[in-house]
Amino acid sequence: MNRSQLLSLSPGLGARVDVFIEPLNVAMKRFEIDTPARQAAFLAQVLHESLGLTRMTENLNYSPAALIATFNTRQAIRFTTDAAALYGRTAHHPANQQMIANTAYANRMGNGSIESGDGWRYRGRGPGQLTGKDNYTACGEALGLDLVNCPDQVAEPTVGCLAFAWFWDKGNRTGKSLNLVADIGKIDRLSLAVNGGSHGLAERIALTQRALEVLA
Repeated sequence: MNRSQLLSLSPGLGARVDVFIEPLNVAMKRFEIDTPARQAAFLAQVLHESLGLTRMTENLNYSPAALIATFNTRQAIRFTTDAAALYGRTAHHPANQQMIANTAYANRMGNGSIESGDGWRYRGRGPGQLTGKDNYTACGEALGLDLVNCPDQVAEPTVGCLAFAWFWDKGNRTGKSLNLVADIGKIDRLSLAVNGGSHGLAERIALTQRALEVLA
Protein backbone atom coordinates (compact mmCIF):
# COMPACT_ATOMS: atom_id res chain seq x y z
CA MET A 1 0.00 0.00 0.00
CA ASN A 2 1.32 3.43 -0.84
CA ARG A 3 0.69 6.89 0.53
CA SER A 4 -1.88 7.94 -2.06
CA GLN A 5 -3.89 4.75 -1.57
CA LEU A 6 -4.16 5.29 2.18
CA LEU A 7 -5.12 8.92 1.65
CA SER A 8 -7.81 7.84 -0.76
CA LEU A 9 -9.25 5.57 1.91
CA SER A 10 -8.95 8.17 4.68
CA PRO A 11 -8.75 11.69 3.19
CA GLY A 12 -9.07 13.27 6.62
CA LEU A 13 -5.61 12.01 7.59
CA GLY A 14 -3.88 14.73 5.59
CA ALA A 15 -0.19 14.99 6.50
CA ARG A 16 -0.67 12.37 9.24
CA VAL A 17 -0.76 9.74 6.52
CA ASP A 18 3.03 9.63 6.83
CA VAL A 19 2.69 8.59 10.48
CA PHE A 20 0.67 5.50 9.59
CA ILE A 21 1.77 4.28 6.18
CA GLU A 22 4.93 2.46 7.29
CA PRO A 23 3.46 0.99 10.53
CA LEU A 24 0.52 -0.42 8.60
CA ASN A 25 2.70 -1.92 5.89
CA VAL A 26 5.13 -3.41 8.43
CA ALA A 27 2.27 -4.92 10.43
CA MET A 28 0.57 -6.38 7.36
CA LYS A 29 3.81 -7.91 6.12
CA ARG A 30 4.67 -9.44 9.50
CA PHE A 31 1.31 -11.18 9.82
CA GLU A 32 0.90 -12.21 6.16
CA ILE A 33 -1.92 -9.81 5.38
CA ASP A 34 -0.54 -9.94 1.90
CA THR A 35 -3.32 -10.21 -0.69
CA PRO A 36 -5.77 -7.52 -1.84
CA ALA A 37 -8.66 -9.35 -0.13
CA ARG A 38 -6.80 -9.61 3.17
CA GLN A 39 -5.49 -6.06 3.09
CA ALA A 40 -8.84 -4.58 2.10
CA ALA A 41 -10.63 -6.38 4.93
CA PHE A 42 -7.93 -5.48 7.46
CA LEU A 43 -7.82 -1.81 6.46
CA ALA A 44 -11.60 -1.53 6.50
CA GLN A 45 -11.72 -2.75 10.08
CA VAL A 46 -8.83 -0.48 11.06
CA LEU A 47 -10.47 2.57 9.52
CA HIS A 48 -13.87 1.89 11.04
CA GLU A 49 -12.59 1.16 14.53
CA SER A 50 -10.26 4.18 14.62
CA LEU A 51 -12.53 6.69 12.83
CA GLY A 52 -10.19 6.85 9.87
CA LEU A 53 -7.04 6.55 12.02
CA THR A 54 -7.97 9.66 13.99
CA ARG A 55 -8.65 7.88 17.30
CA MET A 56 -6.05 5.69 19.00
CA THR A 57 -7.56 5.60 22.50
CA GLU A 58 -11.06 4.48 23.43
CA ASN A 59 -13.64 7.24 23.78
CA LEU A 60 -15.56 6.65 27.01
CA ASN A 61 -17.54 9.88 26.92
CA TYR A 62 -20.92 8.19 27.47
CA SER A 63 -24.19 9.65 28.63
CA PRO A 64 -26.04 7.77 31.41
CA ALA A 65 -28.47 6.22 28.92
CA ALA A 66 -25.64 5.16 26.61
CA LEU A 67 -23.76 3.53 29.50
CA ILE A 68 -26.73 1.36 30.32
CA ALA A 69 -27.44 0.52 26.67
CA THR A 70 -23.80 -0.27 25.86
CA PHE A 71 -22.56 -2.18 28.87
CA ASN A 72 -25.55 -3.76 30.62
CA THR A 73 -26.63 -7.20 29.45
CA ARG A 74 -28.97 -9.88 30.69
CA GLN A 75 -25.97 -11.62 32.19
CA ALA A 76 -24.39 -8.59 33.87
CA ILE A 77 -25.69 -5.24 35.10
CA ARG A 78 -22.56 -3.12 35.23
CA PHE A 79 -24.21 0.24 35.68
CA THR A 80 -27.20 0.83 37.91
CA THR A 81 -29.32 3.87 37.14
CA ASP A 82 -27.63 5.73 40.02
CA ALA A 83 -24.11 4.79 38.90
CA ALA A 84 -24.86 5.74 35.30
CA ALA A 85 -26.12 9.14 36.45
CA LEU A 86 -23.03 9.60 38.62
CA TYR A 87 -20.43 8.69 35.99
CA GLY A 88 -22.13 9.47 32.69
CA ARG A 89 -22.00 12.78 30.86
CA THR A 90 -24.84 15.17 31.63
CA ALA A 91 -25.56 18.84 31.16
CA HIS A 92 -24.23 19.36 34.69
CA HIS A 93 -20.94 17.45 34.57
CA PRO A 94 -18.55 15.72 32.14
CA ALA A 95 -18.29 11.95 32.00
CA ASN A 96 -15.99 10.34 34.53
CA GLN A 97 -14.25 8.26 31.88
CA GLN A 98 -11.84 6.61 34.32
CA MET A 99 -14.62 5.26 36.51
CA ILE A 100 -16.61 4.25 33.46
CA ALA A 101 -13.71 2.11 32.23
CA ASN A 102 -13.00 0.66 35.67
CA THR A 103 -16.66 -0.30 36.11
CA ALA A 104 -17.37 -1.50 32.57
CA TYR A 105 -14.29 -3.72 32.34
CA ALA A 106 -13.94 -4.93 35.94
CA ASN A 107 -13.47 -8.64 36.61
CA ARG A 108 -13.25 -9.70 32.99
CA MET A 109 -10.64 -10.02 30.24
CA GLY A 110 -8.07 -10.64 32.96
CA ASN A 111 -8.82 -7.36 34.72
CA GLY A 112 -9.18 -7.05 38.47
CA SER A 113 -11.88 -5.32 40.44
CA ILE A 114 -13.11 -1.77 39.99
CA GLU A 115 -10.67 -0.70 42.68
CA SER A 116 -7.71 -2.23 40.83
CA GLY A 117 -7.94 0.39 38.08
CA ASP A 118 -7.33 -2.27 35.45
CA GLY A 119 -10.34 -1.21 33.39
CA TRP A 120 -8.82 2.20 32.79
CA ARG A 121 -5.25 0.92 32.58
CA TYR A 122 -6.15 -1.62 29.89
CA ARG A 123 -8.88 0.32 28.08
CA GLY A 124 -9.06 0.20 24.31
CA ARG A 125 -6.00 1.50 22.48
CA GLY A 126 -4.59 1.35 18.98
CA PRO A 127 -6.44 1.26 15.65
CA GLY A 128 -8.18 -1.97 16.69
CA GLN A 129 -8.87 -0.95 20.30
CA LEU A 130 -6.92 -3.67 22.13
CA THR A 131 -8.75 -4.08 25.45
CA GLY A 132 -8.23 -6.03 28.68
CA LYS A 133 -5.19 -7.18 30.63
CA ASP A 134 -5.24 -10.66 29.09
CA ASN A 135 -4.95 -9.19 25.59
CA TYR A 136 -2.24 -6.72 26.62
CA THR A 137 -0.31 -9.59 28.23
CA ALA A 138 -0.58 -12.00 25.29
CA CYS A 139 0.06 -9.30 22.69
CA GLY A 140 3.09 -8.01 24.58
CA GLU A 141 4.55 -11.50 24.81
CA ALA A 142 4.04 -12.05 21.07
CA LEU A 143 5.61 -8.72 20.12
CA GLY A 144 8.39 -8.80 22.72
CA LEU A 145 7.12 -5.69 24.47
CA ASP A 146 6.08 -4.95 28.06
CA LEU A 147 2.55 -3.83 27.38
CA VAL A 148 1.33 -4.77 30.86
CA ASN A 149 3.48 -2.15 32.58
CA CYS A 150 3.58 0.25 29.64
CA PRO A 151 0.14 -0.02 28.01
CA ASP A 152 0.25 3.45 26.46
CA GLN A 153 2.61 2.05 23.82
CA VAL A 154 -0.42 0.59 22.06
CA ALA A 155 -1.73 4.10 21.36
CA GLU A 156 1.38 4.79 19.24
CA PRO A 157 1.08 4.00 15.50
CA THR A 158 3.93 1.49 15.27
CA VAL A 159 2.90 -0.67 18.21
CA GLY A 160 -0.81 -0.08 17.70
CA CYS A 161 -0.76 -1.35 14.12
CA LEU A 162 1.27 -4.40 15.14
CA ALA A 163 -1.13 -5.04 18.02
CA PHE A 164 -4.13 -5.10 15.73
CA ALA A 165 -2.36 -7.28 13.19
CA TRP A 166 -1.47 -9.65 16.06
CA PHE A 167 -5.13 -9.71 17.11
CA TRP A 168 -6.08 -10.35 13.47
CA ASP A 169 -3.67 -13.28 13.23
CA LYS A 170 -4.79 -14.69 16.58
CA GLY A 171 -8.39 -14.62 15.49
CA ASN A 172 -9.70 -13.96 19.00
CA ARG A 173 -13.28 -15.28 19.07
CA THR A 174 -12.93 -17.32 15.88
CA GLY A 175 -9.87 -19.25 17.01
CA LYS A 176 -8.24 -18.94 13.60
CA SER A 177 -6.47 -16.20 11.66
CA LEU A 178 -8.86 -13.64 10.26
CA ASN A 179 -6.84 -13.86 7.05
CA LEU A 180 -8.72 -17.09 6.37
CA VAL A 181 -12.04 -15.34 6.89
CA ALA A 182 -10.99 -12.46 4.64
CA ASP A 183 -10.01 -14.98 1.97
CA ILE A 184 -13.65 -16.04 1.63
CA GLY A 185 -15.04 -12.51 1.93
CA LYS A 186 -17.10 -13.02 5.10
CA ILE A 187 -17.05 -9.43 6.34
CA ASP A 188 -19.87 -10.07 8.80
CA ARG A 189 -17.78 -12.77 10.50
CA LEU A 190 -14.72 -10.52 10.50
CA SER A 191 -16.72 -7.74 12.10
CA LEU A 192 -18.10 -10.10 14.74
CA ALA A 193 -14.57 -11.20 15.63
CA VAL A 194 -13.28 -7.62 15.84
CA ASN A 195 -16.24 -5.88 17.44
CA GLY A 196 -18.22 -8.65 19.09
CA GLY A 197 -21.34 -7.78 17.11
CA SER A 198 -22.63 -6.19 13.94
CA HIS A 199 -22.08 -2.56 14.91
CA GLY A 200 -21.26 -0.49 11.82
CA LEU A 201 -21.46 -3.52 9.54
CA ALA A 202 -22.73 -1.58 6.53
CA GLU A 203 -19.83 0.85 6.74
CA ARG A 204 -17.32 -1.97 7.24
CA ILE A 205 -18.61 -3.66 4.09
CA ALA A 206 -18.50 -0.40 2.13
CA LEU A 207 -14.97 0.33 3.32
CA THR A 208 -13.84 -3.16 2.32
CA GLN A 209 -15.24 -2.70 -1.19
CA ARG A 210 -13.64 0.72 -1.47
CA ALA A 211 -10.28 -0.67 -0.32
CA LEU A 212 -10.48 -3.46 -2.90
CA GLU A 213 -10.94 -0.84 -5.61
CA VAL A 214 -8.12 1.37 -4.31
CA LEU A 215 -5.66 -1.50 -3.91
CA ALA A 216 -6.40 -3.05 -7.31
